[in-house]
Amino acid sequence: MSHQLDHVIGARPNFIKAAPVIRGLGERGVTQRVVHTGQHYDERMSDVFFRELDLPAPDVYLGVGSGTHGEQTAATMVGLERAWSEDPPSLVVVYGDVNSTLAASLVAAKLSIPSAHVEAGLRSFDRSMPEEINRIVSDLLAELLFTTSPEAEDLLRSTGVPAERICFVGNPMIDTLLAHRSAFDSTEESERLGLPETYGVVTLHRPSNVDDVASARAVVEALDGLAALLPLVVPLHPRGRSTLEAAGLRDRDRLRVVEPLGYVAFLSLVARARLVVTDSGGIQEETTILDVPCLTMRPNTERPITISHGTNRLVAPSEVVANAEAILAGPARPTGPRPPLWDGHAGERIADEIVGWLAARAGGSAA
Repeated sequence: MSHQLDHVIGARPNFIKAAPVIRGLGERGVTQRVVHTGQHYDERMSDVFFRELDLPAPDVYLGVGSGTHGEQTAATMVGLERAWSEDPPSLVVVYGDVNSTLAASLVAAKLSIPSAHVEAGLRSFDRSMPEEINRIVSDLLAELLFTTSPEAEDLLRSTGVPAERICFVGNPMIDTLLAHRSAFDSTEESERLGLPETYGVVTLHRPSNVDDVASARAVVEALDGLAALLPLVVPLHPRGRSTLEAAGLRDRDRLRVVEPLGYVAFLSLVARARLVVTDSGGIQEETTILDVPCLTMRPNTERPITISHGTNRLVAPSEVVANAEAILAGPARPTGPRPPLWDGHAGERIADEIVGWLAARAGGSAA
């Protein structure tokens, strides 16, 4: 078999999580292939991350692009089935909860190819979120389940997953953050955008916030109130742009609406921010390690450890201003216990587990 394992990545969070795993496996001599589905196909959402994270160029690029959940998932499945029917790997590694992850898990299962799910066991317990369905199915089909928190491990065991298939390894997204931490001290991006010393960062893309006009209006009203407290910068995800703009979101003096940013540029803004407002799972984790207060504009989170061990709190749009006032009246950098194993070595642990699994499967040789 020409390839021992395939990494399936398709969107910004996947790139960040995959980079330390790919590096760790490469250092251990494992033959691997990168399959980029093209779910995020815009240069600002994809190519720039490959450059900044030193990811190898994709060996396979499917170019599925945008579309409905069904269209995007189906196109990915067709492309992966074709690729793997011709050249099946020994193991498929999937990341997070995007549509590419679901598609790869399904195709691998139907072709009898084992899969490993990095970031397994996370649950919001809200099945109206498409990501929740992706998480459940990917976990159900995975042979190896790599968890970022003890809570995720507990959940998987409670659903009947055998303990020997679950590996608590820490958070590879934090590996990437810590590896680039010194680069975030730069003031270049905040100066380029003309931001003052104190400002907030906003990122929003969840359907519950940006797909419905009434919800989008509530979000924009919250941001208008927040902008009266401190200047904001909003790197606007392509998803939901038209709805948010129709609801009144616009670039102005105290609310800068900008295009999506690369990894280093974006986290340079986050690291220096007084607070962050988001609906992103990954940013809840990144602010936890950067000691930046985070307001997550959602009724739930699949990452409760960012609340119990981090800087995150859940808010409704109507609660944003009051919570921001409390944050601005408190310490600039909250500190406290940080999640266990979020130490920059998760990728190495995952690589070791995969090497052991491949060796056992091959009868002693993993490379």
